Amino acid sequence: MPQRQKIYNGKLITPSGIIPQGTIVITDGVITDVGQKNIEVNDAIEIDAQGKYISPGFIDIHVHGGGGYDFMDAQETAFLKIAETHAQYGTTAMLPTTLTSTKEGMLQTLAVYEEANRKNTNGSQFLGMHLEGPYFALSQRGAQDPKYIRNPDPEEYRDILAKTSCIRRWSAAPELEGAIEFGKYVKSKGILPAVAHTDAIYEDVIKAFDVGYTLATHLYSAMSGVTRRNAFRYAGVIESAFLIDDMDVEIITDGAHLPAPLLKLVYKIKGPDRTALITDAMRAAGTNVTESVLGNKDVGLKVIVEDGVAKLPDRTSFAGSVATADRLIRTMISMAEVSLTDTIKMAAATPARILGVQDRKGELVVGKDADIVLFDDAINISMTMIGGRIVRQSKRK
Repeated sequence: MPQRQKIYNGKLITPSGIIPQGTIVITDGVITDVGQKNIEVNDAIEIDAQGKYISPGFIDIHVHGGGGYDFMDAQETAFLKIAETHAQYGTTAMLPTTLTSTKEGMLQTLAVYEEANRKNTNGSQFLGMHLEGPYFALSQRGAQDPKYIRNPDPEEYRDILAKTSCIRRWSAAPELEGAIEFGKYVKSKGILPAVAHTDAIYEDVIKAFDVGYTLATHLYSAMSGVTRRNAFRYAGVIESAFLIDDMDVEIITDGAHLPAPLLKLVYKIKGPDRTALITDAMRAAGTNVTESVLGNKDVGLKVIVEDGVAKLPDRTSFAGSVATADRLIRTMISMAEVSLTDTIKMAAATPARILGVQDRKGELVVGKDADIVLFDDAINISMTMIGGRIVRQSKRK
């Protein structure tokens, strides 16, 4: 017998708007009906939304850790606990993300992903790995460990890709020697190359975009703006991302990395169809600690957590976000004054499209996975459902 569930009596967020008193029907983990009335379903498990919003689950395409763990710990427990932590805050799917490291470190993390992915039944679904580095501009390293930063090495990246099929995205600086060939190669393998930690100018970005670098990693963070070279001004990556209409961007909307004017500017220029919200969260997300470690717990960088963000101990730079997805939504609504429907699009449908999983993720429409979140007007998450399986449910009314 098929397993049926019905969520009713909620404000249903759909691509065409919010349906008051909406109902959604799920059969074997897939959405099979969406309506404006209480649809009659025989033998269904009924869930009363109690007037809350019924939303597509959030998709985080750039996340490093949470709950006291980091993916660079290269342990199954870390992968599973991070997924479970972020699911509590509405993330139903994610791209586990690395930091710059040795080739051996990357291969170890990728191997652990394969094992953890098979066991991940209670957390955010893994959609593949995101390698952030190590092919970066040293001048834009941010909190990335400089001793691992290097130019693209064909022998290295070809060998990595020959040993795993789980990489979905790879962020690099496109102006580096060999970066265009790198982009072409990973694109040919079905992997999304993204512009990151870069001092590129517009001319570099155009070349990169043409070979597949269609996403700007954490826009404004660790990337060039307008620069001067021999008295002449050049547009940087930020301006390039705005000028290239078909380039997607992701932004860390924790309320710390970008102030309200920049959030509004990104929304005004790129809009909800080209902007994805990300946490870029490190291990302290979902905890109350004041000190933490960025990267591997044994050899990573010590950081402090204050003002709702991770910082280097000398406070000269941010060292990662401690946000969860619910905070991203609240920030866009309160600071950037964006509507709830457009904000949810940036947290769900747009990242799904960027990853090429829009046929099954990102919207509450018939035929897509039942990745569903319930939350109140303050974006407090009361239920998270992943493929029809409830992984968080609050009894509070």
